[in-house]
Amino acid sequence: MGVAERDDPETIGRRVQKLRVERGLTQKQLAEPVYTPAYVSTLESGRVRPSDDALRHLADRLGVAFDELATGRSARLLTELRLRLTGAQRTLAAGEAEAAVEEYTGLLAEAEAHGLAEERAAALLGLGECALETGELVTGREYFERAERCLADAPLPARVPALRGRAVAHYLAGELRYAVYLLETTIDELNRGGLHDPDALLLLYTGAIGPYMDMGAYVRAAQAAEFALALAPQSQNPELVARMHRSVARTLLAEGRVAEADASLAKAAELYRELHLRTELANCHWMRGYVYAQNGELERAEKELREALEMLSARRASLYSSQVTVELADVLHRRGRSREAADLLRGVLGGLSPERGAVHAAAAHRLLGIIAEDARETERAEEHYVRAMSLLERAGAAGDLADLCRLLGDLLRRTGRVEAALDAYRTGLGHRTAPGTTTLGPAPAQPPV
Repeated sequence: MGVAERDDPETIGRRVQKLRVERGLTQKQLAEPVYTPAYVSTLESGRVRPSDDALRHLADRLGVAFDELATGRSARLLTELRLRLTGAQRTLAAGEAEAAVEEYTGLLAEAEAHGLAEERAAALLGLGECALETGELVTGREYFERAERCLADAPLPARVPALRGRAVAHYLAGELRYAVYLLETTIDELNRGGLHDPDALLLLYTGAIGPYMDMGAYVRAAQAAEFALALAPQSQNPELVARMHRSVARTLLAEGRVAEADASLAKAAELYRELHLRTELANCHWMRGYVYAQNGELERAEKELREALEMLSARRASLYSSQVTVELADVLHRRGRSREAADLLRGVLGGLSPERGAVHAAAAHRLLGIIAEDARETERAEEHYVRAMSLLERAGAAGDLADLCRLLGDLLRRTGRVEAALDAYRTGLGHRTAPGTTTLGPAPAQPPV
C-alpha cells in the first residue's frame, strides 16, 4: 500500500489511540522496543505521518492488520465483500436477476461507505449486467459508465469489462457503429500499448462478433473469431471461453461450416452447465436453434429455440426473449405455421423499438411483411418492409438492409412501380458494396497470437 492510499495522519492517530485504549496499553508499552512513548504521543495527536515500518510495528502490537490500521478497513471486510460479490454473480447466473439486483445494491452501498473503489466498480458492473438481462439498456449503460469512472485511474485491462458492457448496451439498442467504435478503439489501445491481457482481449473480440455480423462486416467477424480462438487457451476464465465458443459459432455458420458451429456451441453449453450460467446456456440453445434453422433442420431448430425461450422467460429476460421469439417465428413460418408466427411477432413488437432491439424489431417487421405478401396483402407487406428499412438504416445493419431492399424492390416491381423498385435495388446494391468497408475504419492493431 502506498502512502497516498492511507488515511490522513490525524485519522490514523485517532485510530491508534482508540485501539490502544481498548486494549489497555500505555504509550510506552505500544512503542517498545523500537519506538519511544513520545513518538507514539506525537503520532496519536496527528502531528507526524508514520512510515510503513512504524505502522507495521503498531499493527502487530495492537493485533490488527496493517491495512486496517492504515485505512480503517479490515481484511476480513474485504474478503467478505468479495465473497458476497461472487455470490451475487452466481445469483444472476442462476437466473434470479431481481435477487441479484438487491444483493448488488447492498454491496454497492457498503463499498461506497468504506471507500472501496474496486468493490464499488464490481457492484456497478453487476448492476449493469442485471440491467442488460432485463432489457433496461439506458440504466445498464449508466451503471457501466459509473464503473468506468470508479476505475479511471486503473490500468486499461481492468476497465475493459465496463467498456464492453457499455458497448453491448449500445449494440442491443441498435447503435451498431458506436458499439464497434468502442470495442475497436479499446482493442487498438490494448494491442498498440502492449497490454495484451488475454481475458480483456477475449472479452472485446467476442463482443465485437455480433455487431460485425449485423453490419455485414463478415471478414472482420471472422478475424475477430480467429483471434478469440487463439486467445482462449491463454484465458483463465471459463465463462469467457464459453461465451467465445458461442459467438464464434456465428462466423463458422456464415462460412458454411455448420458442423464446426454446432461443435463450438456444444462446448459452450458444456462449460455453461458446469458454471450454472443459465442465461448463457439459454443463449447456446438459441444459437444452436439458429444453426439448425440455417441448415434446414427446422424441427430441431424449433425445439432448441423453444427451450431457449422457456429459460429466458423464466428469468424475465424480456429483451433476449423477444429476440429469440423472432427467430422462432421465422422457423414456424418456414414450417407452414405462418398464423402462429405472426401472432408471436405481433406480441413482441411492443417490447422492441429503435432504441431497444432495433435489429430484431426490423427482423420482426421483415417477416410480417413476407407473411403479408404470401397472403397477397400487398399494402401491409410494403408497410412492414418500410418500417424494417428505417430501423436497419438507423442501426447500420448493412447486410440485412441490402436483403430487405431486394424484398421491397421485388414487391414494387410486381405491383408495376418499376422506378420505385429500381430505387430500392440501387439502395440495396449500395449496401452490398464491399461489406464492412463502407462503415468501418481501418482494422485495429492485431494481438501477438
